[in-house]
Amino acid sequence: MKQAWRVDESIGEIYGSESEGKVLRPLFACGVSAGFPSPADDYIERQLDLNDLLIQNPPATFFVRVTGDSMIGAGINHGDLLVVDRSLEPASGRIIIAVLNGELTVKRFERRNGCCRLLAENPAYLPCEITADTAFEVWGVVTSVIRRF
Repeated sequence: MKQAWRVDESIGEIYGSESEGKVLRPLFACGVSAGFPSPADDYIERQLDLNDLLIQNPPATFFVRVTGDSMIGAGINHGDLLVVDRSLEPASGRIIIAVLNGELTVKRFERRNGCCRLLAENPAYLPCEITADTAFEVWGVVTSVIRRF
């Protein structure tokens, strides 16, 4: 997919969403202990479709790859893929993909007392005030992070 916008240091690549076909994987009925080990059960509850889990509105969903460290406090690391839904409302506190002065960025959206700001989740980055002079457009709300170990 060609990129029509420049990107800041927080967005690396943009991908479209294709919802044809299913990505089914087994979902076990028992949980996995993060503390002490528990006996393993061989019972598979059902098949889980990763599209159903990660993509609520396929026509409005796209993916972006993160670059940089401005959102590490939110658990978003360099190289992660973000699932973004354009149909969701950018409410205060949500993490969004926005076009800010012609550049795509990922930040936490804050609306307070009639003012809007974009907040990084790393103290090394300053908040960005959105004013009447700011070229600003929300592209979507981040719904999930996909990460490889």
